[in-house]
Formats: sequence, structure tokens, C-alpha cells
Amino acid sequence: MSITPDQVLDCSGMACPMPILKTKKAVDGLQLGQILKMIATDPGSTSDMEAWTRKTGHTLVASEQADGKFIFYIKKSK
Repeated sequence: MSITPDQVLDCSGMACPMPILKTKKAVDGLQLGQILKMIATDPGSTSDMEAWTRKTGHTLVASEQADGKFIFYIKKSK
């Protein structure tokens, strides 16, 4: 995947709701249009991130799973 994130947030080992809370804080610190790469190990983070981006109006640009990790690219959209 050739998305270049502006910031990387590693939430490996954290359980819900910590990845969402940390993602919110990180996205709040980004400029409009910047991308956050968030890495999680919690399988529930996939549905959590989809719901959170839908609710907040930010864009889930892409997500992938590799080596037991769930990787999300979130674009600050508002």
C-alpha cells in the first residue's frame, strides 16, 4: 500500500476503547487532509474504526491486516 501517513499511532496491545480514544486525540492534532496510520492488535478495532469514522465524518482511506495487526489510514476530513 502506498499511502504516506503524516503521523503513525501504534495502539498494539491496547483493548477497546483505548485505540479509539488515542486515535481521536491524534486526529484532532492533525491538519485538515493529513493522514494518520493507526496500528492495533484488537480484532474489534476494525468495526470500531468504521463506526468512529462514520460518526465523526473523518475518512477511513484504507485498512489492512498483516502479521496479526490491524492497520488503518484515517484522513482528517473536517
